[in-house]
Amino acid sequence: MSTTAQDEAVARSVLDPWKAAVDAHEPRQVAALFTEDAIFQGLHPYSVGRQGVADYYDSQPLGMTADYRILETRRLAEDLVLAYLVVDFSFVDRPTLTVHLSVLVRQDGDGWLIGHYQVSRLG
Repeated sequence: MSTTAQDEAVARSVLDPWKAAVDAHEPRQVAALFTEDAIFQGLHPYSVGRQGVADYYDSQPLGMTADYRILETRRLAEDLVLAYLVVDFSFVDRPTLTVHLSVLVRQDGDGWLIGHYQVSRLG
């Protein structure tokens, strides 16, 4: 396993507020955690930029929550961390959906933002 505590902390610095905003159904707050040019691939057609992220999360049902577990991280450059995780999206009216998620977290100014988000269903 190549996950380091420092790289995991970088990923969590974005993923913890992502989870909080998803759980609170705050799509604009979710989108603010992404770079302006982020490539976003949820379970619908992909989008580029914050507006697509906000639209995607705005379309999610009220009461949906996300619980994640980081499986791996890689420091690809000083300002770039790859995180690979499992996410359980829970709903009030249907079974939990478990997916794999890869994110590239990029240092942007004084903080870290998601520059790439790719979901795949577990098969």
